[in-house]
Amino acid sequence: MAWSTREIAELAGTSLRAVRHYHEVGLLPEPERRANGYKQYGVSHLIRLLRITRLTDLGFSLSQIAAMGDDDDHPEEALRTLDAELAAKIERLRQVRVDLGLLLRHRTPTDLPPEFTPAAGSELSDADRSLVVVMTRVLGPQSLQAYADLLRDMPSDPTDHEFDALPADAGESARHDLAERMTPHIRALQARHPGLGAPNTDSARGSRFVARTTATAMRELYNPAQLDVLARLRTLVAREPS
Repeated sequence: MAWSTREIAELAGTSLRAVRHYHEVGLLPEPERRANGYKQYGVSHLIRLLRITRLTDLGFSLSQIAAMGDDDDHPEEALRTLDAELAAKIERLRQVRVDLGLLLRHRTPTDLPPEFTPAAGSELSDADRSLVVVMTRVLGPQSLQAYADLLRDMPSDPTDHEFDALPADAGESARHDLAERMTPHIRALQARHPGLGAPNTDSARGSRFVARTTATAMRELYNPAQLDVLARLRTLVAREPS
């Protein structure tokens, strides 16, 4: 039995182009030609082509198949390696589905890691969200965990919206009053999450880098009046409650 290139491609469930490419890269030996110059493929070519097709369907690249040499009828080591790679890929995809579920369920922005999902009913401003995103890149694991815990347990407060809407030219009395009214809320949050006040000593880049990055980000994200309120707030929170 002898088949033409088109016939053997159809029998193997592949394309003419694929058969020709396998010849070019040395995976499939060239068959003999008839007197009229046409190629004639035999059973050995079909078996070889089916093996190549099966291995590529499993996920092996042509270079990997070539490296198998004569062992490609049952390349046990390569099969086990591919199986391990597929298991890791499946686990990554499973985690992606978990993350997608969280994003869809909580309607959170895609730039926040899933563990930084705000609590139900809580909504971050664009500036707050951007600051959290920056912090996820520079904080150490302990500080990150503290902020993640905070976001999952962050009750809303009327002063949150007032702070977000504070104009850059807000007067002295407005800034002072807002900082005073925000203080009890911030103190309560710190009491529930003491890790927020811990020094950033576990950051891979060091605490000074974290402080510099935080200050730079805040100057870009908040207007002068908001920055002034935050500075006043730090002073007020640090004082002993009267």
